[in-house]
Amino acid sequence: MTMDSRFAPGPFPPLQVQGLRFHPVIHLSDDYEVYDFTTGYDPARPRASTYGVGRYNERRPDMYAGDQFVEGRRDIHVGIDLAAPAGEPVHAFFPGTIFMLGDNALPYDYGPTLITRHQWSGQIVYALHGHLSRESLVPWSRGDSFEAGEVLARVGCREENGGWNPHVHFQLSLVEPATHDLPGAVGVADHQWALQAFPDPRLVLGPLY
Repeated sequence: MTMDSRFAPGPFPPLQVQGLRFHPVIHLSDDYEVYDFTTGYDPARPRASTYGVGRYNERRPDMYAGDQFVEGRRDIHVGIDLAAPAGEPVHAFFPGTIFMLGDNALPYDYGPTLITRHQWSGQIVYALHGHLSRESLVPWSRGDSFEAGEVLARVGCREENGGWNPHVHFQLSLVEPATHDLPGAVGVADHQWALQAFPDPRLVLGPLY
């Protein structure tokens, strides 16, 4: 989608994380790969590990085949992908509450999704966790609270996660979501706005690459 009235125009203040500690969202193996999707996506490509990281602010031509990506030619990734086997636990990176949840069920979409709400240093931060298992949504309701490190969900399989190899799309947002969805890939017209609205997840995930 191109930016519309649901999204604040900005500018957005830089995300403040100094002095804070964050829990890993996925416990990656030591041999995880850092993927390069700048030349496209091949789900059958050889992989050295079942764990991996897909990069933030990466142009991914021809990767997003769903109709929802056509308008605005949305192919710049504004989250981080954390690849892990289906069923792998997904942990809360910081204390917070469940803000939105639901199934974005279109092909190539997020599938089951949780959006959490967090507050620190006078900031409200939202985090989208996409491509989860369907059963991950069952225990939660809007407003439920959790602690850092608590298991929020499980990584979904291809049959339920939008058709992707198992991974979690993790995205920070300084914009309050209107539903259980945020644009995880944007077009050139919204690129600079999105880098402010959706800060680099490595600010809380650490230096993954």
